[in-house]
Amino acid sequence: MAANPSFDIVSKVDRQEIDNAVRQAERELGTRFDFRGTGASISWAGEEAVSLSAETEERVKAALDVFKEKVVKRNISLKSLDCGDPRASGKTYKIDCKVIQGIDSEKAKAISKKIRDEGPKGVQAQIQGDQLRVTGKKKDDLQAVITLLKGEDFGVALQFTNYR
Repeated sequence: MAANPSFDIVSKVDRQEIDNAVRQAERELGTRFDFRGTGASISWAGEEAVSLSAETEERVKAALDVFKEKVVKRNISLKSLDCGDPRASGKTYKIDCKVIQGIDSEKAKAISKKIRDEGPKGVQAQIQGDQLRVTGKKKDDLQAVITLLKGEDFGVALQFTNYR
């Protein structure tokens, strides 16, 4: 007899898709009329962060809106971005956005508790680092867990992988 059906709950963002969104936003900031002469720019700030800057607070917020629009068009949840408030940096304003990868332990415990409390009987969730493994006796129970979790907001973008 085969092992029980299972799937993994992860929160991962394809870095290439974020990079494409950054490049598209960069191109739009360079060509749009309302960004001319405002010093608006977007760039990578390290491995998992994006930095936006402009000469005024309004323009940097508008640049952030352009970036978010490009991220959404690439089917990436905005929950995967943690953007700060505009802050003055010399003569420019900057916004830093972190790309959130993985599920932290607090959220993993909340997801596990939700499955235990409201999920079908016989379904277990184990925390494995920055992801969860959910196992059950029947595939229908696992489908019910996925439906349950899609209806909740845990403040992090969830993907369901390795369904077998």
